[in-house]
Amino acid sequence: MNKLSVLACAVMLAPVSAQAFSLDDRYQDKDGDLIADIPEDSAQLTDPSTLIFAYTPVEDPAVYREVWSEFLAHLSDATGKKVQFFPVQSNAAQIEAMRAGRLHIAGFNTGSNPLAVACAGLRPFAMMAAADGSFGYEMEIITHPDSGIEEVEDIRGGELAFTSQTSNSGFKAPSAILKADYGMIPGEDFEPVFSGKHDNSILGVANQDYPAAAIANSVLARMLDRDVVSQDQIETIYTSQTFPTTAYGLAHNLKPELQEDIQEAFFSFDWEGTALEEEFSKSGEAQFIPITFKEHWEVIRKIDAANGVAYNCQ
Repeated sequence: MNKLSVLACAVMLAPVSAQAFSLDDRYQDKDGDLIADIPEDSAQLTDPSTLIFAYTPVEDPAVYREVWSEFLAHLSDATGKKVQFFPVQSNAAQIEAMRAGRLHIAGFNTGSNPLAVACAGLRPFAMMAAADGSFGYEMEIITHPDSGIEEVEDIRGGELAFTSQTSNSGFKAPSAILKADYGMIPGEDFEPVFSGKHDNSILGVANQDYPAAAIANSVLARMLDRDVVSQDQIETIYTSQTFPTTAYGLAHNLKPELQEDIQEAFFSFDWEGTALEEEFSKSGEAQFIPITFKEHWEVIRKIDAANGVAYNCQ
């Protein structure tokens, strides 16, 4: 399927404008950029002595503590504050931590970004990109060589592993595409199971615990590069259009000057020779680039609309 047809089917399934997206009542959006405004009342602003940073719960958090260590040292120098890495185990826990004021800076995965914006006051501003400025990843439906599955239709009547209901490539995008293009609905035409994370789904297919799974190919690329799985264990039967990847953002109520210092730290970080470069070069990324939630997440909001997603902030 090409990029236009995915977008068209998302709009056709649910003709809801992306502008229908709204924030929880605790936040304001006077400028219409779809993210929470920085509070005008200084009493509502926070200036923590220690900044808490979390990376999206895609793989083993212990691995990523070291990957991010040099960047967090740079962030500490840029802000004059201590910075602590917070290993999160789920998208829900990450969103709740920011909503409760326990998380200040974070990378939220593609699918959970709208929920974090709507319910936790996330202000996304950056994304990883290649040296030439290109960015993104694809959703793939993968299987193993002994599954008997050669094309998407072969999943009908069987089992398909998703990651979590907040994941774009791990649930929302494949659900919309399977319904629109193949007339296949989870729970009716195949049995959905949830692994929790992309690496769990990939390992599950490689070890033949799952016959097939919907995953982000950026995660698969890194796992192949680290020899966590081998290419002969995995077969791809579907590849989607390109989606934006993890967005990095801030809690809306950090002091404005602190928000500026944090953003500058992202864009001034020198990747060369760092653990961040070593890890993310495996998926072709080499720098942080500026983004906006309104523009870069438009297709994701449309996929959510196609799936009838409601952002329940209770």
